[in-house]
Amino acid sequence: MAKIKFGTDGWRAVIAEDFTFGNLSRVAQATADYWNANSVAGVTSHAVVGYDRRFLSDQFALRTAEILAANGFIVTLTDRPTPTPAVSWTVKKQGGIGGVMLTASHNPPIFNGFKLKAHFGGSAPPEVCSAVEALLDKSPVRAMPFADAVKSGHITVKDICPPYYTALKKLVDFKLIAASKLKFAHEALFGVGAGCFDRLLADTTCKVTTLNAAHDPFFGGINPEPIAKNYGRSMAYLAKHPHDLCLVTDGDADRVGGMDGRGNPLSTHQLICLLLRHYAVNKGQKGRVVKALTTTSMVDKMCAALGLELVETGVGFKYIAAEMIKGGVLLGFEESGGIGFPGHVPERDGILAGLMLLEMLATERKPLTKLLAQLEKDYGPHRYGRIDTHFPLEKRAALMEFCKANPPAKLLTSKLKDVKSYDGVKFCAEDGSWLMLRGSGTEPILRIYAEAKSDADAQKLLKLGVSLTKRV
Repeated sequence: MAKIKFGTDGWRAVIAEDFTFGNLSRVAQATADYWNANSVAGVTSHAVVGYDRRFLSDQFALRTAEILAANGFIVTLTDRPTPTPAVSWTVKKQGGIGGVMLTASHNPPIFNGFKLKAHFGGSAPPEVCSAVEALLDKSPVRAMPFADAVKSGHITVKDICPPYYTALKKLVDFKLIAASKLKFAHEALFGVGAGCFDRLLADTTCKVTTLNAAHDPFFGGINPEPIAKNYGRSMAYLAKHPHDLCLVTDGDADRVGGMDGRGNPLSTHQLICLLLRHYAVNKGQKGRVVKALTTTSMVDKMCAALGLELVETGVGFKYIAAEMIKGGVLLGFEESGGIGFPGHVPERDGILAGLMLLEMLATERKPLTKLLAQLEKDYGPHRYGRIDTHFPLEKRAALMEFCKANPPAKLLTSKLKDVKSYDGVKFCAEDGSWLMLRGSGTEPILRIYAEAKSDADAQKLLKLGVSLTKRV
């Protein structure tokens, strides 16, 4: 039997290699055992199971539902591929014990995954994932045949998106959006986000164009990750057919990327800073700002200028969610495009991010390019780069120790100010530039991140990062 280990956000593995019905059943049974042994006051035995568009995701979800039903849970199983945030929201709305989303998010098509959601509507904390791992194979797998479970009311199959959409509309000025006449494009990357904005913005003055909406388990030959190298098709389309904005969602629609209306890629950092400015300036809201440590240092400058408290966490939205649960958070976000919003679930939500960007454009009545130029004028240029490189797992710990013990005296021309080593190793310079090395929590790769005042300088820092890997 395969060794099952939860990473940054659940368990992921290659389909038919380790991600099999047998191993999935072990994880589902351990999840049921954990929930049964750890009841939460005021929480019911309801659970939600959703799935994405990957190969066999619907059947993996059905099997998960059968096992939860046999262990005493009342299961809502989605009737179609559904965004992860819709599953999380439904868990919280139902007051249920938790949820499971069958997805490998942005990973290559050969992967699938098991995302575990807690009763509060966010990713299960690390201690819960560890407890589920500890319960693997502690009891035999129990499953209730699907037809029997439906007949007895233990499983209900339904579309959970309509009430989720209704909730999203209440979090934005939807009347303003509806009357804005904005031309909105959505690059779905063949993921579950396809069609969401068509449904949300039906009967409004907005024109919606959904790109790459087909249900293709191979994702058109790409990984469904919201980064520029995957935007080729839509970049060409937008160059010929301009829009006001193009939002990009990943495979399970909880993360975002974007392009301006003519197909020029936007970084997730730019989207984050645009939304932070919108919340603080246009909406006049206050609160703590929570960011993962791989996020742009422009956020630090904005918080200082706007009088907002900034909290920095490790990589993984579960750490941001933990801060959101405490309350008083204005926005929470991470470099990979996960953004969490107040008044919602402590979870990243790519669909809500799209609506909020539309609200921003409808409020400002200015082109996106002008809003970005204003940010740079106010806070200076910030250019970001990232390299994902294969690096032997057995050498990763030694590399981190080497980096901590041998920090560079400066980054380019700026003296080193700080070394942060609570999640990977991050070198921070006095001028705000930084370099970071960190092993992925979901894939056998090493990520090297950098930010500087120019693209050329960011690339120089990345090369410095690569040179460090060769010294171990």
